[in-house]
Amino acid sequence: MTLPEKTSETKPLKIVMAGASGMVGGELKASLISAGHEVKTLVRRLAETQSGEIYWDPDKREIDKPLIEGMDAVIHLGGVNIGDARWSKERKEAIRQSRVQSTRLLAETLASLSAKPKVFIVSSAIGYYGNRGEEVLVEESQPGKGFLPETCEEWERAADPARWSNLRVVHVRTGIVLSLSGGALPKMLPPFRMGVGGVIGSGKQWMSWIALEDLVGIFREILYREDLSGPVNATAPGTVTNHDFTKVLGKVLRRPTLFPLPAFAVKLLFGEMGEALLLEGQNVQPGKLKKAGFKFLYPDLEQALRLLLGRVD
Repeated sequence: MTLPEKTSETKPLKIVMAGASGMVGGELKASLISAGHEVKTLVRRLAETQSGEIYWDPDKREIDKPLIEGMDAVIHLGGVNIGDARWSKERKEAIRQSRVQSTRLLAETLASLSAKPKVFIVSSAIGYYGNRGEEVLVEESQPGKGFLPETCEEWERAADPARWSNLRVVHVRTGIVLSLSGGALPKMLPPFRMGVGGVIGSGKQWMSWIALEDLVGIFREILYREDLSGPVNATAPGTVTNHDFTKVLGKVLRRPTLFPLPAFAVKLLFGEMGEALLLEGQNVQPGKLKKAGFKFLYPDLEQALRLLLGRVD
């Protein structure tokens, strides 16, 4: 794992992470440890404290608070996956509660500590903005309407107790993460490799993406940058439409992209979840990161896909 050329890291930190076993969390934890930071992880089972684990259970509002005293930073990446099952009423409630309850518990715990951390970084999502057509969205843009925007709003507000206690709170509004270890890309590759990939719906919906390596670099940069607070859009500057994404992926794989997936088929197969995640989109720009001078390793989609897929020729 490499960092962008410009980084503000100056000294090792003591960090607590929630969601360290996920795609982003696992990569971030390994990167932080390799850089010399001490990382303790929150777990919902009996904790092995000698291995750096800390017990918590957001559903029961339980957390081993003394073990968080004196830590420098807390990073929260947890939450039920939004894209691995149709959205029933029960599933939507699980998605919402898994984010809101856990964030609120951490925020209230941090606010009550004698030795507070310097920063509380909470994962969020560009779903905050909703389906906005051609509008260019930055951190100051207003939230959208619907399940995902309302969930993201409540998720971010759940960190208010930490904010009210004068902690620096950062909400990392993450776009579509490109990685071979999880997320959307591995699900997309099989049909494209077989030559039956194509645009989804109209193909006009925007896809705001970010390479996993850049996302890790963003979290690491935020740890030290006191000028970064509140919402931070974690998206590459090279936002594309679904049509353009499809053509670039086909070009990199050297496969045709002639088989579209019509909107009615998406709704039939995936319901509300498919409509929100596949047919709607946002043109999100990383306004604060640009202003802070963050250097993306992968600002261009074709470059990112070629390196990820080993097609650099």
